[in-house]
Amino acid sequence: MLGQSLKQSQLQKLSPRQIQLMQLMQLPLYELEQRVKEELERNPTLEEAPPEPADGPLDRDAQEADQKQDDPFEMEELFQQYIDDDPTNYQQSSSSDETYDAPGSYTADESSFFEYLEGQLANLEFDTPLDRTIALQIIGNLDDDGYLQRLPSAIADDLLINYNVEVDVRRIKKVLKIVQSLEPAGLAARNLRECLLLQLNSKVDNGEDLDAHHFADLVLAQNIIREHFELFTKKHYDKLREKLQVDEDELRDALNEILKLNPKPASGLSGRAGGRAARVVVPDFLVTVQDGELKLRLTARNAPDLKINDYYQQQLAEYRRKQKESGKLTTAQKQAAGFIRQNIDSASWFIEAIQQRQQTLYSVMHAIVRYQEEFFRTGDTKTLRPMILKDIAGPTELDISTVSRVVNSKFVQTDYGTFSLREFFSEGMTNDEGEEVSTTQVKKVLGEIIAQEDKRKPLNDSKLQRELKEAGYDIARRTVAKYREQLGLPVARLRKEL
Repeated sequence: MLGQSLKQSQLQKLSPRQIQLMQLMQLPLYELEQRVKEELERNPTLEEAPPEPADGPLDRDAQEADQKQDDPFEMEELFQQYIDDDPTNYQQSSSSDETYDAPGSYTADESSFFEYLEGQLANLEFDTPLDRTIALQIIGNLDDDGYLQRLPSAIADDLLINYNVEVDVRRIKKVLKIVQSLEPAGLAARNLRECLLLQLNSKVDNGEDLDAHHFADLVLAQNIIREHFELFTKKHYDKLREKLQVDEDELRDALNEILKLNPKPASGLSGRAGGRAARVVVPDFLVTVQDGELKLRLTARNAPDLKINDYYQQQLAEYRRKQKESGKLTTAQKQAAGFIRQNIDSASWFIEAIQQRQQTLYSVMHAIVRYQEEFFRTGDTKTLRPMILKDIAGPTELDISTVSRVVNSKFVQTDYGTFSLREFFSEGMTNDEGEEVSTTQVKKVLGEIIAQEDKRKPLNDSKLQRELKEAGYDIARRTVAKYREQLGLPVARLRKEL
């Protein structure tokens, strides 16, 4: 049987502007600056507030003079010129109600690394122009670290599609060897073993000035990577000595040469290895101890000073006055007034959103400082209290999801260094003395135990568990393994050294 029924339910739906505000909350500083810059370019009614005038009347006179330069132009003409420059600047629907996809990150000139390699190719002689084209295709397929992850057969397909030319795979491999001779050494390798071997080959080939001992170390290192790479990666040093018929000192010297190599040859170069540039951490907050008191403030770059352009506000007021007096406006005047009103509304909302972001960030950081006050006074990580997002959401009266967005990718500069806000959040446990301690403290103790272990006989997770228990932290072996992995430390076998 079919029937009808009524059901009431409450649903919470975020408006587009609320979504944009949430996006602004989670932006790290470098992306916020880019977002502000793009908004300033997009919206002519929004501008950065000038610094306080040093000489008062003189600066105001200069501003008035600048403004008078715009007076001879009719607003309708300015509006039409703006639309002609870019028709997307004006839309009937309010663009401020659309979601905004924030840019990923600041990048350097994306072509710089490619051009650096291209410049090296320009100094090389190729058999044919096609070989140079193949070389350019290869360097265009390098990843962020300088590796070539694309197969020669796939590169042949690309050349056929892009240049309508069939190229034999053997020819591509021949050109690849030329590309692998470029700087930095290890470039265009297809795996780690080849990358390390390319660097060692370069050192041996250019080793005329090396003494005999150093040269012998490099040759032994070549042999290790070329013939015994698996034993090397698994740190089976006894088997290596047996295979190579060398003593412990000889093996240690060769391994030291390998450890000097760069497993990511392009990672230190900005630009177009993969289009990403190295980021510099810029703190969002400053926390200092002054006269025994903790002082918290937002960094200046986190609080852009924005305002509505006075000229556009005056023009909108003028259109309203004309409409009130005459009762109607021309079509051009209506379009110009609508354009100004739409952009002023958008700019006003953006300014309010930035201010709300500042207030929310400050409120969350203030709660973190109060909760972890002892750490911010002493810098001792052992004083960190167990803290979860709920502990901050309560005093700030914010939703847990909002707190999570705020602390994401944010940093604070203290008298003891710069820290990610995420570092202050951790679960808790009780030690043997009945005190609640942060898992951050347990991880620090674990790291210290591993740092002090005998590298010839590193401790496995079971032994690390016993060491932690003796230190007053009784946790399971699988938890030890989890904390060790979170610290970026390998298993005992891979920590072994000669």
